[in-house]
Amino acid sequence: MSAYDNVQSGGLKLKGVSEQKIKKKKKKDKKKKLEEALNQEVSNKSGESSQTYKVERKTKAELAYEKKMEKRRAQEIIEIASKTHKERIMDFNRQLDNLTEHFDIPKVSWTK
Repeated sequence: MSAYDNVQSGGLKLKGVSEQKIKKKKKKDKKKKLEEALNQEVSNKSGESSQTYKVERKTKAELAYEKKMEKRRAQEIIEIASKTHKERIMDFNRQLDNLTEHFDIPKVSWTK
């Protein structure tokens, strides 16, 4: 007789729990839902010829603000595009020179 003759095999059993198997949850079928939604849209479009209108709900002030902001963005883009990398670094170094020693960081070089 070996030491392994009295070993129990199989799953563990818990006290107070009935021996029902755990049911797996069914996965929802996304393809069917999409097809149904498409079919409903197609039937709605073919059945009704409803037109949708887009209503502009912005005030004059909002429109003026957006127009002004668009101009500013265009102007900033032109300013940024007009400077070369070397000029931007020189401006940055000039700005660093004007700061107090508390904010002192080494100059940036474009030659490295």
